Amino acid sequence: MKASPTQEVNFDGLVGPTHNYAGLSHGNVASASHRGARSHPRAAALQGLEKMRMLAALGLPQAVLPPHERPNVAALRALGFTGRDDAAILRSAQRTAPELLAACSSASAMWVANAATVTPSRDAPDGRVHLTPANLVAKFHRSVEPPQTTRTFRALFRDDRHFAIHAPLPACPALGDEGAANHTRLAPAHGRRGLHFFVYGHTSLPSRLALGGPRRYPSRQSLEASQAICRRHRLAGNAVVFARQNPAAIDAGVFHNDVIAVGNENFFLYHEDAFVDTPRVIRELRRRYASLHRGAELSACCVPRARVSLKDAVQSYLFNAQVVTVSPGRMVLIAPTACEENVRVKAWLDDAIARGKTPLREVRTLDLRQSMGNGGGPACLRLRVVLTAAERSALPPRIFLTDTVHTGLVAWVDRHYRETLAAGDLADPHLLEESRTALDALTRLLGLGSIYSFQTAGADA
Repeated sequence: MKASPTQEVNFDGLVGPTHNYAGLSHGNVASASHRGARSHPRAAALQGLEKMRMLAALGLPQAVLPPHERPNVAALRALGFTGRDDAAILRSAQRTAPELLAACSSASAMWVANAATVTPSRDAPDGRVHLTPANLVAKFHRSVEPPQTTRTFRALFRDDRHFAIHAPLPACPALGDEGAANHTRLAPAHGRRGLHFFVYGHTSLPSRLALGGPRRYPSRQSLEASQAICRRHRLAGNAVVFARQNPAAIDAGVFHNDVIAVGNENFFLYHEDAFVDTPRVIRELRRRYASLHRGAELSACCVPRARVSLKDAVQSYLFNAQVVTVSPGRMVLIAPTACEENVRVKAWLDDAIARGKTPLREVRTLDLRQSMGNGGGPACLRLRVVLTAAERSALPPRIFLTDTVHTGLVAWVDRHYRETLAAGDLADPHLLEESRTALDALTRLLGLGSIYSFQTAGADA
């Protein structure tokens, strides 16, 4: 694909060494169903790297985001666990509150679609890229992520001439923010002005409370959080659309909008039951899009419930696929193998490609079974950041995936990751030491400097 001055870069989260199946995410069907299973951290990381390699081979800019330090001993200390050293704290947590040890050992930061909401410089009045790390208050194991996410972003996007890194929103349910998993940017091309589509599950506004909410699983994103991000990033009102998740979809396991809808440039793929009053939402998206772009048409494609049920959508992660542009008017769907294994989803995709009525021209599947087992598909593993050439040049060069970087990362995983991991292993002090050694080596490999607290503890003392 010919290089462009402005490109969308996929920043994929590297799967961390403590990848495990603790079933921590209520409302995430896959996470709950794999609770207690033995995980394979090495395979998980290599599967993620293979996805990155596939995207880079298509000619798309691909970058990597490092994992967080886990187990999170600082969080355990904040929860009142004490001991003469880190090993004693791990043992104490395992003995008295293993569920908290599991939460503080989660590798969930790998799903960087939840890391932040991003506004490209083309859409911001000050001409900078704006990033607001998500507060992730809906789940404890994720709520401990924002400090490290913010620290990592400030190390990567450090040139304040090009980037503005905001603090996370206040940590309260009324401002629950799950990042880009509930945000879609639509535009004729990545370098053109974008229409920002925010999807929320709950709100405190009295006028909207009568609509009712999900009964089985809680919603995670609030309208107020999305509105606050729009104000922070100074998005123009005519470039924003808000819509509410269908409570029935949340109860079916659609915990984020990226489990039921996906967009890329001028193409938007969605399920019939994605939103409250889906036809009205699509009409508004089409109207706003045409208004922004002089009558240009948004290519919106509905997947009907008669062909693909909500259960099928959640089981296959059809909408948690990535849609990428490989040449003008030609898009590829990067989907998990579950889309091939679900006969109804495969039939719909085959028909959609054969009809040729959308920009989708090809489906490529890949094995992400380790991530999928915890409820994270291709789209969960990446944060989309539209960058100009100057903005790309301001980033550490070794975070971009090349053949050399990929080879180095594969060797790094093979050297530092365990083949398998069980719940009882989380209290093993050797696992903590292995993880810190791995992360220390990774920051050197990627040229990031000291971004973890354990790397600066001695200097701070």
